Amino acid sequence: MLERLNQALDHLEGCLDGEIDMAEAARIATVSEYHFRRLFSALAGMPLPVYVRRRRMTLAGAEVLAGELTLLDVAVRYGYGSGEAFARAFRSVHGIGPGEARRTGAVLTAQPRMSFRVVVEGATTMRYRIVEKERFRVVGRKARVPLVHEGLNAAAAAHLESLDEQAIVRMKELADREPEGILSAVVHLTDSREEGAEVDYWIGAVTGPEAAAEELDALDVPAGTWAVFDNHGPYPSALQDLWRDVFTQWFPSNPYTTRSGPELLRTQPVEIGAETDSQLWIPVERGSIGRAGA
Repeated sequence: MLERLNQALDHLEGCLDGEIDMAEAARIATVSEYHFRRLFSALAGMPLPVYVRRRRMTLAGAEVLAGELTLLDVAVRYGYGSGEAFARAFRSVHGIGPGEARRTGAVLTAQPRMSFRVVVEGATTMRYRIVEKERFRVVGRKARVPLVHEGLNAAAAAHLESLDEQAIVRMKELADREPEGILSAVVHLTDSREEGAEVDYWIGAVTGPEAAAEELDALDVPAGTWAVFDNHGPYPSALQDLWRDVFTQWFPSNPYTTRSGPELLRTQPVEIGAETDSQLWIPVERGSIGRAGA
């Protein structure tokens, strides 16, 4: 599958000075456009449109400094209909406008061309099972927090600490199906999995679809397939490594792809660095290795 993803990136690279056809790139990768965008974001740590813009501005920056074309010609070549739109995109990447860059010969920022490869580190195996679940409801409290790839997520920890005893007792009463007990759920608001991207972060319990939320928030989840990963290691680094390995190692080598839905995590928070058992639930759908679904 990684080979097809790299072929799709080669296609995009050839279109940087023209119209970008994301649907065609997804076809080359043999996935749907939705999954292509989401898989790229998980592997690259940035949204696909951000990568394309940075690559375009890397090439455009070289032409701006070369001085052979007018700034408007450079703008049009890289898909911008006006000098103003081009200048905004240029400044967002390089921190300086194209006119000033040309006048001063400024130092610009380059986005290297990206490719994916498998890196084998040790002999760690991933324990997982596939579960079909009927529709259910997550009942609890939610907050908007940023993604943090390494170390403690202070916003998520603050949300957990803000829960009152009455809410916790009610969640425990409602928890009547797998994954059991109080857990967290992450709902991605965009395809981005870049550090700092905002998500809805839930602390709650899994219960029946008709359960009364009363004073709690409720998230209704349709029936579907889930990949369940068991994990043991230091908190929270082992969990963050697991999340990374699921998307960079497990998906490329198994006949499943992600689908829309909350990512569920059952764990017992402990002191930073202490060992703990955890269970991660990722919503998936059946595809095939090298062909991750349509």
